[in-house]
Amino acid sequence: MPVISGEFRGLYAKSGVRSHLGFLAVAAILALVEPTSAADTSDVKPLRLCADPTNLPYSSDDASKPGFYLEVGQAIGKALGRPVAYNWYRTYFGKRSVRVTLLGRQCDAMIGLPLSDDFMGPTVIFSRKISTQTYALVAAKGKAISSVEDLKGSRVAVQYQTTPQNLLALRDDIEKVTVLSTEEGMRALDLGTADVAFVWGPAAGWLNKTQYENRYKIQTVEGKGLSWDAAIGFARTSKELRDQVDAVLPGLEQKIVDLATKYGLPDDQPITLYGSENTPNLLTPRKAATAAVPTVSSLSVNIASTEREPDAVNSASVNAGKEVFNATCAHCHGTDAVQGERRIDLRRLQLRYGENARATFWTTVHEGRLSKGMPAWKEVLTDYVLNDIYAYLLTLQTSAGSTD
Repeated sequence: MPVISGEFRGLYAKSGVRSHLGFLAVAAILALVEPTSAADTSDVKPLRLCADPTNLPYSSDDASKPGFYLEVGQAIGKALGRPVAYNWYRTYFGKRSVRVTLLGRQCDAMIGLPLSDDFMGPTVIFSRKISTQTYALVAAKGKAISSVEDLKGSRVAVQYQTTPQNLLALRDDIEKVTVLSTEEGMRALDLGTADVAFVWGPAAGWLNKTQYENRYKIQTVEGKGLSWDAAIGFARTSKELRDQVDAVLPGLEQKIVDLATKYGLPDDQPITLYGSENTPNLLTPRKAATAAVPTVSSLSVNIASTEREPDAVNSASVNAGKEVFNATCAHCHGTDAVQGERRIDLRRLQLRYGENARATFWTTVHEGRLSKGMPAWKEVLTDYVLNDIYAYLLTLQTSAGSTD
């Protein structure tokens, strides 16, 4: 979600999807901190927070700079009259981090999850919003950027397999400089190999504050895949605790604002790169309208070698396929299959392979393409699970562009 991008790491309080999804678990370390109240709390149950030990500006096991989310957690603990404990877990494991720690009852809450019912389904409930986290355009203070059109002719550092890279992929009038992290993007600015960095805003703000003496202007952006409301996640059985936290959050609003400033999180007015769903993507040059994207109901799907009628592919199959895809395949092919590199853009399966799309998919996922870094999945995922993934991919197919 490769190295998960800082945006997903922050939003999962966990990567990017900096998340990237992995498959190996790490041991969690439980460490109690000083009580948050002067009163005797020896009989008070601690508030256990899931946290990444190395994910500034969000969280850190360094007591001198614990991070934005952890200081918010400390303030909540103090308001509730409870000491705070941390369950340390690397967050680049994406949703696996949430399953192992929060849903595994190793902690009570995880700060910084995306406030969306689609995130983990009904297994996770949320507090009210605590902040909004966004990507940002970072440039020298003298360079004015009020729209994407201001990037024409510029060298723009974009992180590999992130929304900015995918959005700029079709803009031939903007030179893309691919980097692997926000840190590398900021370094490209500093070295003069990029004019602008289109990277994760909170990480850029922290670096600008701590390493670059605030020499850069950070312009936040908003739009689909570019900004998220962040909240505190709880297991669905922890409704009482969630309600207690919601009750104290209004009294902590100024504290949260002050902590955001302390850790360099951008607080400017974001510019909009997307309009409504019916508004063209402002990042893409105007062109003739493309044909509608086919839906599952218009396409036939097989399970293994058995033919199925189109109406047999129901929403449950598609939803299951989406869940597995984003947990297993997104680290290479992009979350929700959004990918700027055509060779691994699975939204183009039918464009590339036509009637052979299904057979090509099946052979590839079964046997892999080891020379190109694609593992074989036949011993890992069942044919039914692979079919769910294919059913989901069918809902994403595009008929735009060339077939190369």
